[in-house]
Amino acid sequence: MYTIGEFAAFGRVSVRMLRHYDAIGLLTPAHVDDRTGYRQYSNDQLHRLLRIVELRELGVGLDSIAAVFVTDDEPAALRVALETRLGELETSVADDTARLARIRRRLRLLEGTETMSESVNYRAIEPVSVYAVTGVAPGMGPENVGPMIGPLIGGLDQALATAGREIVPPAIFWYESVDGSDSLAVHVSYTAESEPRAGEGYAVVDLPRVPTAATLIHRGDMSGIGDTWSALVDQLVADGYRMTGPSREVYLRADGHIPQPDWVTELQVPVERV
Repeated sequence: MYTIGEFAAFGRVSVRMLRHYDAIGLLTPAHVDDRTGYRQYSNDQLHRLLRIVELRELGVGLDSIAAVFVTDDEPAALRVALETRLGELETSVADDTARLARIRRRLRLLEGTETMSESVNYRAIEPVSVYAVTGVAPGMGPENVGPMIGPLIGGLDQALATAGREIVPPAIFWYESVDGSDSLAVHVSYTAESEPRAGEGYAVVDLPRVPTAATLIHRGDMSGIGDTWSALVDQLVADGYRMTGPSREVYLRADGHIPQPDWVTELQVPVERV
């Protein structure tokens, strides 16, 4: 048997961490002295301790580690935990790579070695009827809005197909704050036919005419659309305008539902002179 100090040293963890693993039921001592409360660990428990240490170093969560030890097939459960963590890391690397590209581009813009390829335009937007579905995101930002888009547009596709409605591009998304909360209403739609028809699973929405909108073209996938929105807002403020209504994204070129480098999206926001 090992004392808690010896066991901690062999496992390259702290005594405090061993006590925490005991408290959450992940690794309980083989014996606890009733009188002194001293913990002792067996030689057979080294395997579990070293496995926990390895998985923690790889960033696997404690809940996932616990799942490895409660099954009859530890190798299979270990594979699931590792494959899940691999997917998380691959996603994180892809996200960080996209952020690096945005930072480098932002620096080039600041240094004057690159300029915006598109300019902000001000024009009227004519009214349009759309077939739409709506969801509520818990907040602003791509981390909140992004996960909602796929299910919303998939549901809209299915509803229109069931109702025998034609999918007419361009798709139009618009966003509105929810009064009294940090939530954001996310509206996903397709342009309706010349004579819109109501149906189950979608709504017919008449988007009103906008007398003056600031517009800017975004080219590529959605990884850099935040920069384009920032450029649009910076310019309209510099030009003496203020925003007066919900912003829209009009997908002028967007084959399929997975954003691609050749996508073309027009950002629109109603404005008026300050």
